Amino acid sequence: MKIIIEDLAPGEEETCIIRVKSVSENVSRALNLLKSPDAVTVFSEDGTSYLDTHEIYYIESVDLKTFVYAKTAVYQSRLRLYELEELLVSGDFLRISKQTIVNVPKIREISPAGGGRFTAVLDNGEKVIIARSFVPALKRRFGI
Repeated sequence: MKIIIEDLAPGEEETCIIRVKSVSENVSRALNLLKSPDAVTVFSEDGTSYLDTHEIYYIESVDLKTFVYAKTAVYQSRLRLYELEELLVSGDFLRISKQTIVNVPKIREISPAGGGRFTAVLDNGEKVIIARSFVPALKRRFGI
């Protein structure tokens, strides 16, 4: 495969052209990464800010509110969980229960939790439950 990267002239728009005979799984993943947003809008006591997606550990919906968890801070989003899933699932994010989306690279360890569920320990020490109905998607993601 040949990769060409060109510098843009001032005022030119960034463009990505991919020429393939067929769309393989690797090409599909690359496309999804290119489509994923770099940041999401979040809210805290300090006001509104943008949080880089690589800083997000997981996102959770509790009592009709959506919370975005970073390493040591918790933010709120005005988007519903399914809206964030539509934005982020094409990148490193995976739905693991009806109320939780996790950033897969932040998972340090996965272990059985009984009843067909699993527990994921994240890099920051937090534990999240992977619901039984979402385990097959997780196994596919990890190639298990």
